[in-house]
Amino acid sequence: MAALAVAGCDRQAASDSQPQSSTAPKESAAKGEFNGTLDIANRGKDMPDFTVTDPSGKSLKLRDLKGKPVLINLWATWCGPCVLEMPMLDKLAADNAGKLRVLTVSQDIEGAAKVSPFYAEKKFAALEPWLDTENNLGFFYETGMLPTTVLYDKDGKEVWRMIGAHDWSGPRTAAMLAETLGQ
Repeated sequence: MAALAVAGCDRQAASDSQPQSSTAPKESAAKGEFNGTLDIANRGKDMPDFTVTDPSGKSLKLRDLKGKPVLINLWATWCGPCVLEMPMLDKLAADNAGKLRVLTVSQDIEGAAKVSPFYAEKKFAALEPWLDTENNLGFFYETGMLPTTVLYDKDGKEVWRMIGAHDWSGPRTAAMLAETLGQ
C-alpha cells in the first residue's frame, strides 16, 4: 500500500516538474485564464435587429453598422474575465480604427450607473460605452456566458463567436480577423 502511495506521489511530482505543466497554470492565471471557445455554428446568420443605447440615451441600431466589420462584445462590470478583456479590446479597436468597429455592450442591469464610472476610471481610448440593460443580445446569442464576442463581416453576417474570455492581444486574434479584415 505504501508503495502505491509513493508511486502516485512520484507520478504527480514528475508531471508537475515538466516545464509546460509548471508554467502553464501561472501564465493562465496571470492572463485571467483566457480559455474561450471559438464557435462557427452560426456563420452567415444576420446581425440582430436590436438597438443599444449609450449612457446619455443616444441610440444605435446594430443593423445600421453594415458596411464595415463589427466585433460585438457582451460584458458586465461584475464579470472578472470581461473586465480583464476590456484593455485588450480597447487596443484592438485603436489598432484597427477604420477597418473594424469594436462595440462593447454592457449587460449590467443598472446600466449607466455602473458603466459610466467604470469607463471614467479606465480611460479607454477607442471603446464607447453601449448598454443593453434588458440583456436582449445575451438572450439572442443564447450562450449563457459572459463575455461573449461576435464578429460580423461588412455585410452584417456572423463570421464566428468567442464564448468566454479570450486574449485579444495575441497572434490567434490576428489570424481570426485576417480574412474578414482583408489582411
